[in-house]
Amino acid sequence: MSTFESKLKSQELDYFFKAVLELKDVEECYRFFEDVSTIVEIKALSQRLQVAKMLKEKKTYTEIAENTGASTATISRVNRCLNYGSEGYNLILNRLEEK
Repeated sequence: MSTFESKLKSQELDYFFKAVLELKDVEECYRFFEDVSTIVEIKALSQRLQVAKMLKEKKTYTEIAENTGASTATISRVNRCLNYGSEGYNLILNRLEEK
């Protein structure tokens, strides 16, 4: 894997991501993210991942909107990230698919 340089890079984000990497299981994720995020923020992140999964499965925008409640703007943004982004969605979706 090549070295990736994020536009967001900072010591604070490095610390946050290192904290996330310390989480051991789904229960710990619930505990941490419920403390560090709002319910709306967590649900938005979850929704985007579901949108990305469905886009990779070649679902239509209409199907995705009906199943996830995502707006077409959100679906379009996720699609753009899948095709032209930093490969983060693809990295995770491929790993989840392997399990």
